[in-house]
Amino acid sequence: MTKKALYLLGIAITIILGTFLYMKFCCNCCVKTPTSENVENQNVIITKGKFVPFSINGPAIEYQTTDNLKFLKNSSGIILPVSDSITIGIEKLKEFLVANPDQKITLTGFAVSNETNNTSSNDLGYGRANEVRRYFISKGLNASQLTIKHEIIDSWTTNNDTLLGPVTYKFENSDSANAHEKWSVLKAKINSDPLIFHFDTNKSSNLLSDIEKQKVDEINTYMKNIKDAVILIVGHSDNVGTRNVNVIIAQKRAEFSKNYLVKKGIEASRILTESKGPDEPVKENTTEEGKAKNRRTVITIK
Repeated sequence: MTKKALYLLGIAITIILGTFLYMKFCCNCCVKTPTSENVENQNVIITKGKFVPFSINGPAIEYQTTDNLKFLKNSSGIILPVSDSITIGIEKLKEFLVANPDQKITLTGFAVSNETNNTSSNDLGYGRANEVRRYFISKGLNASQLTIKHEIIDSWTTNNDTLLGPVTYKFENSDSANAHEKWSVLKAKINSDPLIFHFDTNKSSNLLSDIEKQKVDEINTYMKNIKDAVILIVGHSDNVGTRNVNVIIAQKRAEFSKNYLVKKGIEASRILTESKGPDEPVKENTTEEGKAKNRRTVITIK
């Protein structure tokens, strides 16, 4: 082979080898990265902002957050951990149900018609509702106040293989007449045996007995459920000193009691105060024991 032929062969080999190395190591750099628009057209990316709110709406309770409990397709297990916003809603529901032991809520679990039931439950929607019920019970809710239902539907909002909140919460309709009677009975109980704070001379104290704490809870429950209710706090004193001074002292005791109830969650605008001074004693002011009984505030529902 001549020198010229060898020279041309070397050039050809160099070109072929260079092309091979370029294709192997550099071609990926030239591949166009698909845009989000292209990916969305392939139904890979879920539409931004897609959500099903976690919503608890009933008598005297309203809570909603854009997050929700989530379930994998074909599964009844809740995906953990649960977000803080949902935990707050569950805690609010717990407080409401504790204050309203006769109230019940129905949990309806949904399953999509094309899902496969891979659970031990006969119905996937029932299994999901039951799992939420169990989770609520683990957070302190009363099992007797939670009932479950299930339903099969054609579609539900999903994020890939995750269903977003396929459980709804509905408060059972309560008989308005029975509800009215219930609150009337509680008001009569509060006013027939009112909450009374007693005070040392020129002093006040917020050290409550267990019975007094229970009465505070009953007042709080009534106020949360009867939105137009108003509390009346009347301050009293013994007859030591002048009447004008005792009227002022009794008013301060009423204001102290008001502040205490405000700290317990009752709006200040729903609490009225007044002073009777020494004018309405419940005991004779001739003994220290009698004077101590007269230094008081009486709290009732107006």
